[in-house]
Amino acid sequence: MNLQECFVDLHVHVGCDWHGNPVKITGSKSLTITAILEEASRRKGLDIVGVIDAHVPAVQEELVYLIKEGGAEELKDGGIRFEETVLILGSEIEIYDAACNGPIHVLCYFPSLEKMKAFTDWISYKMTNINLSSQRFYGTGRELQEYVHSHGGWFIPAHVFTPFKSMYGKGVKNSLKEVFHPDLIDGIELGLSSDSDMADQIEELHEYPFVTNSDAHSAIRLAREYQLVEVKEPTFLEFGKALRQSDDRGIRKNFGMNPKLGKYHRTVCAACFHPGSPDDRSCEACGSRKMVKGVADRIEELSTNDTALPARPDYIYQVPLDYLPGVGKKTYEKILDAFGTEMSIIHEASFEEMIEIVPKDVAASILAMRAGDLTIAEGGGGVYGKVQPKLS
Repeated sequence: MNLQECFVDLHVHVGCDWHGNPVKITGSKSLTITAILEEASRRKGLDIVGVIDAHVPAVQEELVYLIKEGGAEELKDGGIRFEETVLILGSEIEIYDAACNGPIHVLCYFPSLEKMKAFTDWISYKMTNINLSSQRFYGTGRELQEYVHSHGGWFIPAHVFTPFKSMYGKGVKNSLKEVFHPDLIDGIELGLSSDSDMADQIEELHEYPFVTNSDAHSAIRLAREYQLVEVKEPTFLEFGKALRQSDDRGIRKNFGMNPKLGKYHRTVCAACFHPGSPDDRSCEACGSRKMVKGVADRIEELSTNDTALPARPDYIYQVPLDYLPGVGKKTYEKILDAFGTEMSIIHEASFEEMIEIVPKDVAASILAMRAGDLTIAEGGGGVYGKVQPKLS
């Protein structure tokens, strides 16, 4: 059987619906579902994109219109094809039940518009505002898991180490079993401040596949993190097999930013950004009590390093093209015009091809990024780290 490689980003937010009403309050106002699909297909080069605000009725209306007008089509094995990209319908939900130590964001995916509409009907009675993203679910985590699985969906805890609104950041004290049924989790989303090696310090995560996604709130941030999967074709059914590593399908590589670039990598004072210890109750520099515990420090608290690590796909450090020195808006558009998509630039373009379009130092920056040859200044306290390529 011939399998194909597909680039996948499963966590993208809708900024506004097609009526101009906000969906993700912090998202770009120009980021409708159609705009996401156009960006994913025409500029990013993503084979599969997951939009996690597909529970919103107006977003569904826009998709129905696209299908009716012939711009998109539902696939027999799940997903909606738009040009070169397949859309996976998802929903980000906030859980904060009696078992939670703090709010937890989770991702729920379904194979068809029909099943997503049914999900919308169900959660509309358990949510204050069905028209917005990442809203509180008034039920238990296990109840939500059971619904998703009984309707053929996937359940994935989101950005699990982020200090705010995540499973390990706030939601549980020690174990995911405090809130969730472990057998009804299909994967773990790592988030921008962690990688596979960091997450595998926690033994209970060894049985789950890791996914790396952008959590994009604007078009330019699509595919800042993503994965390469091997499947027969880009569909909901096939990606589900990749999650389960069944029938030779699987996640082959994870591409993400070095965790040191994440804005919550180390414990930092949110008031003055002075680094601190995870045990600090106040900042030794300014006295503020707004200490934000870093992801690396939280993982160290939960670490169970005495167990053998599972085999994992390579986790390859990359950064978005516009993070690199010399890649401003004009240069970005110029190189994109030449090579078609970001995936083509990042994975295929040679140095010789690039220097016909951009200066040598920019081409060298891209190759340095591709090789993971980057110098990183750590982030923390809500401020992203910085990258400086080592140029030859």
